[in-house]
Amino acid sequence: MRTDHCPGTLPAREHLPAAWAGTPVLDVVVPVYNEEKDLRPCVRRLHEHLTRTFPYAFRITIADNASSDGTPLIAAELARRIEEVRSVRLERKGRGRALRTVWSASDAPVLAYMDVDLSTDLNALLPLVAPLISGHSDVAIGSRLSRSARVVRGAKREFISRSYNLILRGSLQARFSDAQCGFKAVRRDVAQVLLPLVEDSGWFFDTELLVLAERAGLRIHEVPVDWVDDPDSTVHIVRTATEDLKGVWRVGRALATGALPLDRLTRPFGDDPRDRTLADVPRGLARQLVGFCAVGALSTVFYLLLYSAFRSVTGSQLANGLALLVSAVANTAANRRLTFRVRGRGGMVRHQAQGLVVLAIGLVLTSGSLAALGTASSDPAHSTELAVLVAANLAATVLRFLLFRAWVFPDRGQARAAGDTVARQTGGTPAPAATGHGAMAHAPGPAALGPSGDSSAPQTATWHGAACGAPASPPGQAASWAASAAGSAPRAPRTPQPDTPVTPPLAPARPPLPSRPAPQADRDPRTTR
Repeated sequence: MRTDHCPGTLPAREHLPAAWAGTPVLDVVVPVYNEEKDLRPCVRRLHEHLTRTFPYAFRITIADNASSDGTPLIAAELARRIEEVRSVRLERKGRGRALRTVWSASDAPVLAYMDVDLSTDLNALLPLVAPLISGHSDVAIGSRLSRSARVVRGAKREFISRSYNLILRGSLQARFSDAQCGFKAVRRDVAQVLLPLVEDSGWFFDTELLVLAERAGLRIHEVPVDWVDDPDSTVHIVRTATEDLKGVWRVGRALATGALPLDRLTRPFGDDPRDRTLADVPRGLARQLVGFCAVGALSTVFYLLLYSAFRSVTGSQLANGLALLVSAVANTAANRRLTFRVRGRGGMVRHQAQGLVVLAIGLVLTSGSLAALGTASSDPAHSTELAVLVAANLAATVLRFLLFRAWVFPDRGQARAAGDTVARQTGGTPAPAATGHGAMAHAPGPAALGPSGDSSAPQTATWHGAACGAPASPPGQAASWAASAAGSAPRAPRTPQPDTPVTPPLAPARPPLPSRPAPQADRDPRTTR
């Protein structure tokens, strides 16, 4: 499991503009291996569906995983004939390797992939990517195990799929319903951060990406799909299941040992409402209340044990005072460290002094309760004394929490946030430049490590397709571009500057969405040359 990559902070989610300046909004990757029979009808059907239903510019990328039949020739032919299609040739097998290579090099803000057999009904494609375009979600998956999904497949594959997802839920605490459905999408900025952490280059790639995204607190959108099993599928079930179980063990061990730096990804977006500082909304109340109750329960037990011990040698009032004094010191120290998370020795004496004031209030309550009990009964039973003390301590506990939170350990996070805001406004500390979708920074991605994460083994990929909108060559890869039949020259590769912050330009006024011309019945200029 890779741990040497330090992921950056993701920008806030924003709705993609209606007109994306010359760049396709969606890049659909179709990984193939020896699929000369299904490739041509699949791509043509997918292209026709996107042309007819998708309101944004799109691209279809054929990722050939070292096919040994006529698949590369068919892919190159499709890239020449259809403007929105390009092909990529990799010399090593692996679906995860293909997705990593293409997604790392793509300039589209939304990245997706689907199996070449098109087992999933294409009507689910727009609902799949719409939450990513709108900025609502980070990853989207098609689910065959959702209640409203309609699936046609044999009992064997159904059993294997459900058993695998049960294993994920039991071992990795996964909450998504379907890990291996070949119908997924991810935002490009999210992929740039997650891909360097994904080690697998085969069929487990999907699962590993989803588990890391979920553990990082990213939002995963699920779309119920209509799915028909492909009886001619070449997937080796036993070998794939074995590799998946090895991947589950590897990821589970990395998560258990803390080898993955997911803490840097937790709630990375600036638009998370839990990160907002509101004057009238207390922060951390639920967590502090749970911690205070846990400490209070232990302190009560400790107090009752001390009272019983002191009561055997002295009167009730003195025993109560001594037990309260010792337990209060321990209670203040525990709440200081565990409930309110105050570190260091600074302010410790002041906190204990304030805690003793809170103790005095509790002493008045409990002593007053004992005095009232003595007035009502000249010789009360020991169990009755304990019951009265428990009731009095419950009332004192509520008051103690309020005083601890508001007076002893006040939340100074809002004051610090206000001070930071003032400092930024006055120029004391410059605010970090926000990177939005309008200006994607070229950070060193996983392509620099090669398809399997090994910097010593760069992946050679050959790219074919239209020059318009072609992405820059990924760092660390030798990429050759073949222009389309239109004769336009390919765009020169961009050189990424990982150490130079990219400040996005001011966004221009959003132009109206251009209308797509209706396809002609006898001749479609997009598919024929």
